[in-house]
Amino acid sequence: MLEGKAALVTGSTSGIGLGIASHLAGKGANIMLSGFGDPDAIAAIRDDLSKQYGVTVAYSGSDLSDPAAVADLMAEMESTFGGTDILVNNAGIQHVAPVEEMPVEKWDAIIAINLSASFHTIRAAVPQMRRKGWGRIINLASAHALVASPYKSAYVAAKHGIAGLTKTVALEVARDNITCNAVCPGYVMTDLVRGQIADTAKARGISEKQVIEDVMLAAQPTKKFVSIEEVSEVVGFLCKDAAASVTGAILPVDGGWSAQ
Repeated sequence: MLEGKAALVTGSTSGIGLGIASHLAGKGANIMLSGFGDPDAIAAIRDDLSKQYGVTVAYSGSDLSDPAAVADLMAEMESTFGGTDILVNNAGIQHVAPVEEMPVEKWDAIIAINLSASFHTIRAAVPQMRRKGWGRIINLASAHALVASPYKSAYVAAKHGIAGLTKTVALEVARDNITCNAVCPGYVMTDLVRGQIADTAKARGISEKQVIEDVMLAAQPTKKFVSIEEVSEVVGFLCKDAAASVTGAILPVDGGWSAQ
């Protein structure tokens, strides 16, 4: 389905991003992994995806909080694959604290990684996609692009910003055979969420079990975590020609959370 296409998936050395990269590789796309981690583990991921799916898998450890590093990453997409066909902005960080206690450096880092990095990748990818006459931009937002939760001022602000960025870009590229959408998962059990559980327990003075049952899954009517595979399938659909008219959409994959 995606043979010959080149996909950049940020934050793809683990968690949701790795699941998405694996899914796209399984559809025939060449992959640029982007993220941090143990070099040997990343090398093993590259080798596994390449052998399993017969695609080219490259890797960049660019610091997405640095606009110059993002520019270098996008230039690497050009030199390695001849440009970007599919851009999945997935990289994200989190910090949970009351707004008056939110460290300024945490606010700045979350906005830089969760919002500004997507702007910088998109602004470089759009000319590449226009030249190719085809493109898919998929921003991993969150249910927090649609609703808020206490103690997550920076994260919620960034994800609401992603929703606005997605809609604006979709309008700008609507006649270029490029789509831009946001996928908004509810809680997925990843390392990031595990960290949130511990931080939220501390912030609220409750147990981690109570965080899972009374805070996180209380918001999701299904009472279960969203799976990485479910998110990956939605991303894969948005890359299909059948989704050519789906653009500017903010798509919840949240177990009914944002329906309330």
